[in-house]
Amino acid sequence: MGKKVSASTSRGGRYLQPRYYFKRPRRLALLFLAVISVTWFVYDRRSITRGHQEEILRLNEEITLLQNTLEDMKGNMKATDGQIQSGIHDEPYDPVSFQRREKVKDAMLHAWTSYEKYAWGTDELQPQTRNGVDSFGGLGATIVDSLDTLYIMGLEDEFQRAREWIANSLDFNKNIEVSVFETTIRVLGGLLSAYDLSGDIIFLEKARELADKLLPAWDSPTGIPFNRINLAYGNPHNPSWTGGNSILADSGSEQLEFIALSQRTKDPKYQQKVEKVIREIQKNFPDDGLLSVQIDPRTGVASYGSITFGAMGDSFYEYLLKAWIQGNKTEEVKFYREMWEKSMKGLESLIKRSNPSSFAYIAEKVGTSLIDKMDELACFAPGMVALGSFGYNSGEAEKILALAEELAWTCYNFYQSTPTKLAGENYYFHKGKDMNVGTSWNILRPETIESLFYLWRFTGNKTYRDWGWNIFQAFEKNSRIETGYVGLRDVVSGAKDNTMQSFFLAETLKYLYLLFSPPSVIPLDAWVLNTEAHPLRIVTRDGHLEDFSAKQESKIPRYMLGRKEGILNNK
Repeated sequence: MGKKVSASTSRGGRYLQPRYYFKRPRRLALLFLAVISVTWFVYDRRSITRGHQEEILRLNEEITLLQNTLEDMKGNMKATDGQIQSGIHDEPYDPVSFQRREKVKDAMLHAWTSYEKYAWGTDELQPQTRNGVDSFGGLGATIVDSLDTLYIMGLEDEFQRAREWIANSLDFNKNIEVSVFETTIRVLGGLLSAYDLSGDIIFLEKARELADKLLPAWDSPTGIPFNRINLAYGNPHNPSWTGGNSILADSGSEQLEFIALSQRTKDPKYQQKVEKVIREIQKNFPDDGLLSVQIDPRTGVASYGSITFGAMGDSFYEYLLKAWIQGNKTEEVKFYREMWEKSMKGLESLIKRSNPSSFAYIAEKVGTSLIDKMDELACFAPGMVALGSFGYNSGEAEKILALAEELAWTCYNFYQSTPTKLAGENYYFHKGKDMNVGTSWNILRPETIESLFYLWRFTGNKTYRDWGWNIFQAFEKNSRIETGYVGLRDVVSGAKDNTMQSFFLAETLKYLYLLFSPPSVIPLDAWVLNTEAHPLRIVTRDGHLEDFSAKQESKIPRYMLGRKEGILNNK
């Protein structure tokens, strides 16, 4: 006997039966519309809620970022008298600088992702042919050179991929011959900077491993290093074209990196090696502080070549100043400052002015003759002079800072004087003609931007930011292609080359990013930048780095989570 169904259930249940609607098409259509309306309403409410949640998260992140930035700026405003004042001017939120900084960050991402795609693990990308080339022995120069730029810009995923490559693939046990100088400033400097920023011990371990491979280069009668070495066998030598001599910049520009390594490892041998070089040079240091670009490692005497603040001389003078700063300007490192001030007297003796526009430039000296030529490489000098000006008394400081500003104006006009608005490699000054391009290539160099960065930090003059932005736009217009950035074979015609130099990511883009950042980002009373723009934390000589890595999180804001000399191997 079947189950009995009540009349009320029967009447209500019919609306749940499909056949009820098949016999009544209009009601079926109304049912579909009702279901669609309810579904759309629910989806819309969820979307709005999800959107609100995402917006709230984004705003919370921005609030945290601003709080961290404010705290960091407060800390850096407390610099004591006698310290370098990197934050001498307050900077309220500047939307123009923020937008420019983001554009530079976009350029870094474009350069980095192009390298990752076409040249991963090699030293440098060749963008036009979409392949990599080992310009420095196959040590992944672009990866190591880019580490701190990625970190400072907050590109965390890219930094982690670079870190994993270094941990798993960077190998110094290779039968390759490398430049001691280039390997020191790019690879050793990059590793040490990444360690100082992140506190990740893998970078310090790799740095020490590399330094031990390089140390035999200092085994000369005077301790002045040979400039090339085989990493596998440790047999150093100098290039044949120097006649056995060492290059001044190559031999006198390893102090920052090796001293930093000794401080962080508590092993004095690295500092002892590089400091002996300066002590040896000091024995025969001239009153004007100027040395020719070749020095005999057997006698320690400067032997041959021009005197220049450009190719092959530049960073020797830079490191005299920066080793003093790195040592916290104590009595123990005073000799560096004294030697540097002598060199600044020599630099002033090389200053000439063009006709008719009176551009100040640093001439080169051969014998007793001054040559009316200045390398773009020498455009680091305005920044160096500005950085060192604060060690003088007030009257002398104003004078030397004014010279830095004059030289920076000249360097900026190196760019403005060409059709592409990018500078050539060097310039000649002929009577009545101001400046004329000599060697007409541009290989994405950073030196002028470096000086604009220092002058902005020390003067607060926004003109230097505008000049830097103009140079950046010229790079974007002439050097950016689909597969990365390239230099120019000719700054007049705009013909492109096929190399994205590692220093474009390490220096050029980093200095641009810092130029448009608040002074609290890499403050100059806490950091010193090596000649490849790798920031190293300043530590007093008798100080120590106890629990160094553990203190990084509280000290560093969350958002900071070709051949250098230029005249060789460039075609």
